[in-house]
Amino acid sequence: MEIKTKDLLGIENLSRREINIILDTAETMREISERAIRKVPYLRGKTVVNLFFEASTRTLASFSLAEKRLSADSINLSSSSSSVLKGETLLDTVRNLEAMKIDFVVIRHSMAGAPHFIAKRLKASVINAGDGTHEHPTQALLDLLSLKERLGSIEGRKVLIVGDVMHSRVARSNIWALKKMGAEVSLCAPPTLMPYKIENMGVEVFIDIDEAIEEKDVIYVLRIQKERQKGGLLPSLREYIELYCITPERLKRAKKDVVIMHPGPINRGIELDPRVADGEHSIILEQVTNGVAVRMAILYLLSGGKSGEVAEE
Repeated sequence: MEIKTKDLLGIENLSRREINIILDTAETMREISERAIRKVPYLRGKTVVNLFFEASTRTLASFSLAEKRLSADSINLSSSSSSVLKGETLLDTVRNLEAMKIDFVVIRHSMAGAPHFIAKRLKASVINAGDGTHEHPTQALLDLLSLKERLGSIEGRKVLIVGDVMHSRVARSNIWALKKMGAEVSLCAPPTLMPYKIENMGVEVFIDIDEAIEEKDVIYVLRIQKERQKGGLLPSLREYIELYCITPERLKRAKKDVVIMHPGPINRGIELDPRVADGEHSIILEQVTNGVAVRMAILYLLSGGKSGEVAEE
């Protein structure tokens, strides 16, 4: 089975079948990452440009590792090291890169729709590594893989997403992904951090966290994105901690085997108590591990590879 698309721009337009192909391929790629020699030649001769206009640690490192393990040649470029500082447009930047005969552009940009804009104009494959507050598809896919690994099945599971939903591209991609896989999705946030009419996405909305976490299989905690917020959305961080921080005491209201997730980086003690972040319910580090496998799978499939045909090396 293969992915019949040039680009990976979002979860919204992926089918459940395509998601399963990516997850099945990622499981094989994860096995490669556990070998003594973590390298295969599937992208030998291919060139990937990681074009990051926003700060990143996990996502950039994960893509870079994925590319190296597939034997691709990769280049990392940021806005501070590109000609954007000299006034060059995004389109001119990527067209000049493509003129150097590249095969992939992995792009993170503060403007929603930036990956879609360049994908229509390039022959190279474009992968969305996060665009504004719109989507972060590879994060949602690695989250699905992590949940599948822990729970076995996502169908019928009750998932609560907590925190700064308003500014979270992770939340939007996960809502699409989880619902496509048959999960029931709820949101909980202060009213000022909840998007207008978000219920139209088919989710249940809570304001009271203590009510929201009851009977949930998964609690997905979002980062408070202070860099994207305008003033006045929260009276104080102290109040947010009091009302929404996931603590061991608050967790007693949830199922005994509840799963805790977070996309990182964690603001410890603000959205998530360190005892919970590092506790038995947390699969946060598993998410990081699975990020490399998922990105390997996406690069492999977009290059024409087929799920189930990953040969032993």
